[in-house]
Amino acid sequence: MKFLDIASLDPINTALVFENPECRVVGRIETYSCKLAGVDKKLYKHLESQWNSDLSESVSPDHNHSLHDIISPFGPMDQPSSRRMLFNLIATLNASYPDYDFSDVKPDQFTKHQSVPMVIDEIIELDECSVYSFNPDNDSDPNAEDGAIWSFNFFFYNKKLKRILFFAVKCLSINAPLQDEEPLDTFSDSGSDVIGMSYEEYVMGDIEM
Repeated sequence: MKFLDIASLDPINTALVFENPECRVVGRIETYSCKLAGVDKKLYKHLESQWNSDLSESVSPDHNHSLHDIISPFGPMDQPSSRRMLFNLIATLNASYPDYDFSDVKPDQFTKHQSVPMVIDEIIELDECSVYSFNPDNDSDPNAEDGAIWSFNFFFYNKKLKRILFFAVKCLSINAPLQDEEPLDTFSDSGSDVIGMSYEEYVMGDIEM
C-alpha cells in the first residue's frame, strides 16, 4: 500500500492529538493507494494461496472450521472480491502499524458500517465508500499497551479511486508512557472530558449505524 501525503489532512491530524489532566488522545487519518506492488503483491499471492487452500479443505466433513464458516462483512469468502477487500484492510493495517503483522487476522474481526459522516469527503468521496472497522483480539491489537483506555480503527474504501482512508484514535491514561508518534509539543489542553467517554461518544457521536 502506498501512503498518500495529503496536505489538507495535516490540520485534522494535529487536532486529533491532545491531552487533558486525566488522559491523552492520539489520533490520525491516513490515506493509502490500493494498487499492489512489491511486498504487498507477494503477500497477496501468499494469502490467496492460503485462503484457497482453506476453502478447498472445507469440503471435507472432517474440516470443522474454515472461511466458509465465518460470517464476513465483505460477502462470501469464496468470492475473490471479498478476499481482496479483506487483503486491502490487512495491508492498510500493516502499513499503518509497521511493527505488527496482521496477516492472520480473520474476516469476522472487521465490521462493515452503513454511514459515517465526516469532513473528508473531498479526499475519499464518502458516498462511494464502503466503511469498515477493525475489532482485534488481544493478540492482534496494536493499541493493547500499558495505560490504554480505548481505541478504534476505521477504513473508508473507495473502489473507484482505488484508495483507502484510515482513521485511528487511541485514548491513553495521562500516566501512560509516551509513544514515538506523540511528541510532547503536539499536545494542547483541550479541557475535554474524554476519560469518561467511550470512543463512540467521543468521535462517532451522531453516526448512523
